[in-house]
Amino acid sequence: MIRLKMLVTGLFVALLFTSPSIAQELLRNEVSAQGTGFLTKDSQGNGIRQHTTDSGGLLVSYRFHFNRWLAADGSYGYTRNTLQNFTSTGRLNVQTNMHQTTGALVVTSPRSFFGFSPYALAGMGALTFDQTGNTTGNTRGFLLGSDLQTKAAFVYGGGGDINLTRRFALRFQYRGLVYKRPDFGSASLMSGPTTHTAQPSAGFVIRF
Repeated sequence: MIRLKMLVTGLFVALLFTSPSIAQELLRNEVSAQGTGFLTKDSQGNGIRQHTTDSGGLLVSYRFHFNRWLAADGSYGYTRNTLQNFTSTGRLNVQTNMHQTTGALVVTSPRSFFGFSPYALAGMGALTFDQTGNTTGNTRGFLLGSDLQTKAAFVYGGGGDINLTRRFALRFQYRGLVYKRPDFGSASLMSGPTTHTAQPSAGFVIRF
C-alpha cells in the first residue's frame, strides 16, 4: 500500500514537471505580414543630388527556428516611390516599383519579458527597381538605359513580438538596408554613392 502511494505520488510529480515542457514545445515555423515605411537618406555624387520620396509598403516573411535562439528568415517586400535627381541641367523624376528579397539570420531571446520576445537580425538580399514609365521633369527625347535594375543590399535590424497566444503575436520591427543607388544604366543618373533606407514596420505573426 505504501509502495502504491509512493508510485502514484511519483507519477503525479513527473506529470507536473513534464506538462510545462510539453506546453512550451518549440513551434519552429512562423509567417508574418507587416505594413512598412520606406525612408531613404538623401545622397550626392558626380554633381547629382538624389532624393527618394518617403513611401509605405508591405513586407511578408517566413521564419524557421533551428532552436530557441537561432532562426533563418526569408522576406519579400514591395513599395512604390519616386527617385528625384537634381542635376545641372534640371530635375528628373523616375517612379519605380521596388521589390526587395532578403535572407537573414535571426538571434532571438530564448525567454520573453512580460510577453515580449526581442530579436536581432542581419543578412543580405537584392533590391529590384522596376520603372513604371512615369518620368517627369526630363526633356522629351530623354531615354533611360534600362527599365529594370537590381542592386545587392545588406540588411540589419531588430524588433520584438508581443505574444498574444502561443501561435499568434504582434510584431514591431526595424530594418536598415544599405545599397548603391540605381542608375538604370544611364550616365545622367550615375551618382555612385551608397545610400541607406530605414524600414520600420508592424504587423501580425502566425506560428505553427
